[in-house]
Amino acid sequence: MSSTTFRTFARSFGSKIEKPVRTHLVNVYACLTVSMIAAAIGAYVHLFTNFLSAGLFTTLGATGLLLALMYTQDNGKNRSLRISYLVGFTFFTGLGIGPVLEYVIHVDPSIIPTAFLASTLVFTSFSLSAIFAERGKWLYLGGTLMSLLSVLMCLSLANLFLGSDLIFKSYLYLGLALMSGFVLYDTQLIMEKRRAGDKDFIAHSVDLFVDFIGIFRRLLIILAQKEQGSKKRKD
Repeated sequence: MSSTTFRTFARSFGSKIEKPVRTHLVNVYACLTVSMIAAAIGAYVHLFTNFLSAGLFTTLGATGLLLALMYTQDNGKNRSLRISYLVGFTFFTGLGIGPVLEYVIHVDPSIIPTAFLASTLVFTSFSLSAIFAERGKWLYLGGTLMSLLSVLMCLSLANLFLGSDLIFKSYLYLGLALMSGFVLYDTQLIMEKRRAGDKDFIAHSVDLFVDFIGIFRRLLIILAQKEQGSKKRKD
């Protein structure tokens, strides 16, 4: 991006969004960046050390830290504590992705950076679409997304008994579309919450982190399956 293009983008960003909301979004995305680094460290620990690995303990740890974060209300003085909960939650989430990464590395290690770059592109595109869209334009998606989430859960449960490859692929692609939709919805919802006086950027970053991880995890599996299918056809 050239300096002229960047300045034009910055002026557009500044003129379209109120300063409190703009500042809030900067804080949200800063927390999201910290979360991604913590998750990457967690994944590294699972893959390359014997210190911790994904399992029941990591699931319980992630759940406990998320609950601790959500039930510790922001009072302006406890942000360091709440950020530590956030980092812990995202670290354990990264550990939880470890088994998927092991599977992908076995298929083709180059899939991981490809999936990450693709996830970043999708996330950034939908985030910017939400930020610069008409106010509240994507909030109507809430009901539809929740309904699709219920369908997704039903597909997952059904496939535990059926073991259908078609259902599993439907689950992956529907989930990818669903998480992309949540990026639109959650981004605009965060903006509206800030306009209503909610300044909890730490909790708001969790929503976007979950959306990104949902996209990344599904793209990893989709690309790995395609690579496996390509290898089988060559053989």
